[in-house]
Amino acid sequence: MKRRVISAFCTFLFIGTIFAMLGLTTNDNKDYIKYAEFNVTYNALKDTMKYDIDSHDQKIKKNWIDLLAYLGAKYGGDFSKYRSGDLDKLIDSLNKGEKMSDITRSMKYYRYYREVYSAVLSEYLGEREDGTYGLKVYSPIASGFYYNDYDDFGASRTYGYKRQHLGHDLMALTGTPVIAIESGVVEVLGWNQYGGWRVGIRSNDTKRYYYYAHLRQNRPYHCDLYEGKKVNAGDVIGYVGRTGYSSTENTNGIESSHLHFGVQLIFDESQKEGNNEIWINLYSLTKLLNEHQSTVTRNSETKEFYSEFQIKTENN
Repeated sequence: MKRRVISAFCTFLFIGTIFAMLGLTTNDNKDYIKYAEFNVTYNALKDTMKYDIDSHDQKIKKNWIDLLAYLGAKYGGDFSKYRSGDLDKLIDSLNKGEKMSDITRSMKYYRYYREVYSAVLSEYLGEREDGTYGLKVYSPIASGFYYNDYDDFGASRTYGYKRQHLGHDLMALTGTPVIAIESGVVEVLGWNQYGGWRVGIRSNDTKRYYYYAHLRQNRPYHCDLYEGKKVNAGDVIGYVGRTGYSSTENTNGIESSHLHFGVQLIFDESQKEGNNEIWINLYSLTKLLNEHQSTVTRNSETKEFYSEFQIKTENN
C-alpha cells in the first residue's frame, strides 16, 4: 500500500514538473499557460508578416504565427538567435509542399509557442478599412505626433514599493491623442495612484487586456468614452499626460509627460487580477505598430480629436 502511495505521489510530482516546464497550471481541471515571454524581435515580426501578407492570395499560404512558433521552438524563445536564413529554409520547405505539422512534429514546444504567439498576434492581420489585407491594428500614438521610446520593460520603479516596469513608455507631448490599438470593450476607466488617469480595454477575443496610463490632467479621456463602451481599432480614446504617483486624484505626479501602455495576456480569467498575471515586452511590437498609425482631425469647437474612422462612422 505504501509503495502505491509513493508511486502515485511521484507521478503527481512528475506531471506537475511537466506543467511547470510548459508554463501550465490547472484551474477547475483545465490547463492554461501561467507564464510566457514575448521576445520576438522586430526583424522577425517584419519578415514573417511579409510572408503572410504576400502569400495571402496564393495557393500555399504562410501564417506568420506558425512561422514564429517554429522559430520560437527552434531558438527556445530566444530571438537574439534569429537569422533570416532559418526562416528562408522553412519557407522553401513549405513551397516544396511540406506541411507545417510534419516539419514541427518533433519540436517539443512548438504548440506552446504557437499558443503564446497566437494570444499576442491573432487579431493583428486581417482586412483593413480600405479592403486590403495587412496590419489592421494601430500605433497607440496618432499619426503626425512625435514620440520616442526605448526598451524599458523590467526597469526598476520605486513609487509605493520597489517593482519592475511591466509596460512600455512612449515619451510624447501632453495632449497627444492616444489611440485604441485594436477593437474591444472598455473595462476600466478612472483614477489609480500608480497609473493616474487610465483606461483598460479588453480585446474582443478576451485574450488581451490593453492598459493606457498617465493620461492628461482634467481632460484625460475622449468625451465619448465610458466603461462598457465598444471601441474600434484606431479610435481616439484619450490624451497623453503625466498624472499619477499620488493618492490624490487628478495630480500630475510624473516628471515627464508620456503614455504608459501595457498588454496583459489572459489564458484564464483567474489571471486578470491574480497571482499569474502575464505582461509582455512591447518594444518590438511598438516598432511594428508605428507602421500603421491612425490619422486624426481636431474639432475646433470641442477641441476633441477624432480618427477618420470615427468621423465616417458618425456621418453614416
